[in-house]
Amino acid sequence: MSDPLTLFARISPKPEHRAAARDAVLDILAVTRSEPGCRRFTLHDDRDGGGDLYLYEVWDDEAALAAHHAQPYTRAVFDRYRTWLSEPVEITRLRAIG
Repeated sequence: MSDPLTLFARISPKPEHRAAARDAVLDILAVTRSEPGCRRFTLHDDRDGGGDLYLYEVWDDEAALAAHHAQPYTRAVFDRYRTWLSEPVEITRLRAIG
């Protein structure tokens, strides 16, 4: 079996959309966690009050992530992000080294 796909995403909502952006992700946490291939899907906020949100995600593979992105609830969040975010989501792909 191959290594899991691990992602760290930084989401930067505009100040007036911070609560809505946070709530949109919170609303899909449970259903996302129940998707085949989802090992971890955790939302974090910025303790320093900067307003950014952070997603830590672990998927079995690219196919599981693609299936997640194709879900209607995920697409609905992405659609809202077009106007809610101050910049595009920054996604970092991680590899375990120890």
